[in-house]
Amino acid sequence: MTARLSALLILLASPAAAASGRFFSLRNTDFIVLLGFLAFIGILLYYRVPASIGRLLDNRAEGIRADLAEARRLRDEAQEIYASYERRQREVMGQADEIVANAKREATAQAKKAKADLEQSIERRLKAAEDQIASAEAEAVRAVRDQAVQVAIAAASDVLGRQASAADRSAGIDRAIDDLSRQLN
Repeated sequence: MTARLSALLILLASPAAAASGRFFSLRNTDFIVLLGFLAFIGILLYYRVPASIGRLLDNRAEGIRADLAEARRLRDEAQEIYASYERRQREVMGQADEIVANAKREATAQAKKAKADLEQSIERRLKAAEDQIASAEAEAVRAVRDQAVQVAIAAASDVLGRQASAADRSAGIDRAIDDLSRQLN
C-alpha cells in the first residue's frame, strides 16, 4: 500500500507534470526518469531492502539498549564501590579515633603510674632518711651518755678521792656503777 501511494505521489509530482508534449512517451525525459525511479523502488522492494534496513535499525537499537543497560550496570557497580569506599573510610576514621583515644588513655594511665611510683620512691627515701636520722640521733645520745658517765665517774672519783678513804671510795664507785647501769637500762 505504501508503494502504491508513493507511485501515485510521484506521478502527480510537479516536475513530471511540467514536461512539454506527451508525457507517456519514451522521448519525454521526465517519463524516463519516472520509469527509472519506479524500477529502482521496485528493485529495493523486491530485495526487501526496507525490511533489511528496518532489521539493521532494530539491531542497532537493540545494541544501543544493551549498551545503555551495560552503562547502567557499570554505574550501579561504581556507586556500590563508592559506597563501599565511603563505608571503609568511615570505619578507618572510627578506628583512627579509637586508636587516638586508646593512646590518650594509656598515656594518662602511664602518667598516673609514673606519678605513683615517684611518690612511693620519695616515701621510701624519706623513710630511709628518717631512719638514718633516728639512728644517728640514738648514736649521738649514746655517745653523750657515755661521755657524761665518764665525766661523772671522773668527777666523782676526784671528789671522793679528796673526801673519803680508799674503802669508802670503792663502795661509792660500786654504788655509782650500779646506779648508772640501772639508769641506762
